[in-house]
Amino acid sequence: MKRYLKQLIGIAVTASFLYSCADQSKDSYKVLTFSPGQEEAIEEAFLSIKDSTNIVLKAGKYSFDNLSIAQVNHIKIEGEGYDKTIIDFSSQTQGGEGIRVTDVKGLAIGNMTIRDSKGDLLKINNSQDVVISNLHSIWSSADSTSGGYGIYPVLCKNVLVENCYAEGASDAGIYVGQTKGVIVRKCKAAKNVAGCEIENTTDAEVYDNEFYGNTAGFLIFDLPELSQRGGRVKAYRNKIYANNFKNFAKGGSFGTFWGVGNASPGSGIIILSTSNIEIYDNVIEQNNTSAITIASGFAVDEKAGERINANYSPIPTHVKIYKNTIKMGDKFPQAAYEHRIGQLIIATEAQLNGVEPDRKNKRIPAILYDGITSNVITNGHTQNPDSICINQPGENMFVSADFSHAGQPTMWKPSSNVQPFQCK
Repeated sequence: MKRYLKQLIGIAVTASFLYSCADQSKDSYKVLTFSPGQEEAIEEAFLSIKDSTNIVLKAGKYSFDNLSIAQVNHIKIEGEGYDKTIIDFSSQTQGGEGIRVTDVKGLAIGNMTIRDSKGDLLKINNSQDVVISNLHSIWSSADSTSGGYGIYPVLCKNVLVENCYAEGASDAGIYVGQTKGVIVRKCKAAKNVAGCEIENTTDAEVYDNEFYGNTAGFLIFDLPELSQRGGRVKAYRNKIYANNFKNFAKGGSFGTFWGVGNASPGSGIIILSTSNIEIYDNVIEQNNTSAITIASGFAVDEKAGERINANYSPIPTHVKIYKNTIKMGDKFPQAAYEHRIGQLIIATEAQLNGVEPDRKNKRIPAILYDGITSNVITNGHTQNPDSICINQPGENMFVSADFSHAGQPTMWKPSSNVQPFQCK
């Protein structure tokens, strides 16, 4: 816990430092100011940028193939407001990302809108002390033609994402991957497959955000074959609602097989194969397939056990869910009936009501745990070996879905008994 607090304090100090640097005199930062029509000069400035440079993009619309910055320190890129400075990549003829940042220590970027790239809109790779603020990342069409990630720091250290908006991503609007030390706060994400995703990332806090109108509002995933294991994530004071949109993740990709392609329409929060997670003081409403899902890698890949190594375990452990306001609608979204995991959850409702006839055809409980525990690896028999902790007020709040026996009607025994999983 001390390490966790130290990491978060470091992020706050970093953010303060970057903002103070941005306000320093021109003697500290070289300021380069551009206006629409100077795109060629801007591209050259990005490619030749030196340490301690502030690029200012005046109000107006800019059109680029892509922009790239690499291997420099203390850089600030700012517009005059998300509704004033618009960077458009819709005419891209080469390159995948809109803006690509690599190996930068000390980056602040924001006060602009970036839109309609073929690939990711803003990718920040292998960088440290990053602040992304007041930035909108938007695709005009929310479908499989959109790029994967809107705001995408990966393999970074100390990242702050705040007051941002993401729309239309075919993977995640705000995605933080394989990163150490993250705050995502006061952001909004809508019409993405995943509103926000924290993947194989450690020491993250996600709070005071709104994720709505996506396929799934908020995801915390660990996936196999990546460089680090995730965990130690807290999510609180978020509003996660009405995430019932169709899943339009691109087919045939690794992310579709393991990641957001598995998110059923109607999902509020999904926790997959990760550990030390706390979900509390959130409002989670009208996500009409599952308000919160806790799942193992075995739910999406029967060979998940073969992928276990130092950076990956398929079993979620030490998950705490408490003091949230949760409410679901009275029926599944139509898009869930057309999705593999959605169909499984719909079948779980029917099976649960069959094995517990006193339920009288109630809706599926709001918190769904797939019930696949480390017992499948250890051959144990403990009821709750992985410390799943539920202290959630309300009626019809929990089901252990027994996914390991799904498809075997005589053996499939989902249970709404929360007692073995109640917080001690």
